[in-house]
Amino acid sequence: MLAAIANTFANCFKIPELKSRIIFTLVVLGICRVIAVIPVPGIDGVALADYFDKAAPRTGGGLLGMYSMFTGGAMEHCALGALGIMPYISATIIIQLLTAVIPRLSKLAREEGGRPKLIQYGRYLTVLLCLGQGLFVAMQWENPAGMYPNFSGKLVMYTAGYIWWYRIQTVIMLTTATMLLMWLGEQITERGIGNGVSLVISIGIIARLPQAFQSLVDMFRQEVEKGGGNFNIFIFHMIAMLALLVMVVAAVIAITQAQRKIPVQHAQRAVGRKIYAGQTSYMPLRVNFAGVMPVIFAQAILMFPQKIFQQAGSLYNMKFLGQIAAWLAEGHFFYLMLYGAMILFFSYFWVATQFNELQIADDLKKHGGYIPGVRPGQATSTYLHNAMSRITLAGAIFLTVIAVIPIVLYRFMSVPYPVATFFGGTSILILIGVMLDTMRQMESHLLMRHYDGFLKKGRIRGRF
Repeated sequence: MLAAIANTFANCFKIPELKSRIIFTLVVLGICRVIAVIPVPGIDGVALADYFDKAAPRTGGGLLGMYSMFTGGAMEHCALGALGIMPYISATIIIQLLTAVIPRLSKLAREEGGRPKLIQYGRYLTVLLCLGQGLFVAMQWENPAGMYPNFSGKLVMYTAGYIWWYRIQTVIMLTTATMLLMWLGEQITERGIGNGVSLVISIGIIARLPQAFQSLVDMFRQEVEKGGGNFNIFIFHMIAMLALLVMVVAAVIAITQAQRKIPVQHAQRAVGRKIYAGQTSYMPLRVNFAGVMPVIFAQAILMFPQKIFQQAGSLYNMKFLGQIAAWLAEGHFFYLMLYGAMILFFSYFWVATQFNELQIADDLKKHGGYIPGVRPGQATSTYLHNAMSRITLAGAIFLTVIAVIPIVLYRFMSVPYPVATFFGGTSILILIGVMLDTMRQMESHLLMRHYDGFLKKGRIRGRF
């Protein structure tokens, strides 16, 4: 099997168009990594990098851990790409949600030429978000102790008289870098292979692999030293972690690809003098329709209440607020329960805003299609709503389990945080989703030119 996959990758470079697309994608991703390591002028990025290497692994994930992951480590070095591609993703999500609730935008999305306008609105919103977030980051770098716990030192090397020049310069540079990353991602989508924005995020996650590997080696070395040189403990833990990784990856692939096929029958119709016979097709309903979005929403919302209650408790000397903050700390049983409940909620929320069963039922009726055994119109809409609600529950439970695994490994099993993030959570969901989409596009090029795909047998050939 491995030999067949290696041969398939070799065939990719035998097709000139696919070869040029792959090389173009790799070059652009290399430029993205350069943006993530060039420090902002006037900032001591080395001091912050040392802080993340020493203090951050003990504090775990949280807001800094997640944001550092999405920026590919640029935040840790005070680099030009410190904002990453997240403002563009946030703007796109906001436009999608507004499209679902504002009739004018919903109508624009269905019109011919409406999608480019929505994309343009998203770019304008990205600039606004970059300006706001860039100013916030610039001001936080002036007082790093408030943003980075237990940080001692100074990041901004400008004097007090030039502080506004520093702020304006930093905001412009961070905004420009984010817009450049957005443009590079769009160029990958158009001229490369795979989804460009997703690949920009993925290459940042993959760049953390050496750090995770080093943390894993240090963890096993400490275990061997504590065990008096007993390598049986080392071998057992290594096998257990490899087995867990294989199980998680297999489960994520299975649920990501899982779908319920709703049969659709198209009635016989006449177009001019031609009569087209009825056809049978199916409507795929994805089990994990929301993807990684519920996990990101739940993490983003739960980050702030804990900080707010903690500061309010210390400011007003109220012990019960400090107790609430302790319950909301990552790893607490109450936090895990609330985290899982919010993932369930946002899974249904995303489906409710993005899956319009009324419009689908109306489109089926207009084009002469119907679900066997279900009357067109309202009955079809109700049927789709009930079917989607059931499979969304399965997808939401799966997301909850995957999201909790890194927290359990880090908090209760003393697995280093850089290692635990690759056993679940947003990292593994994004990586596997992007890899499947990229391999699917590569396979389509291969099959068009009569080459074998990545799998020769099995029901998912051609839809890896």
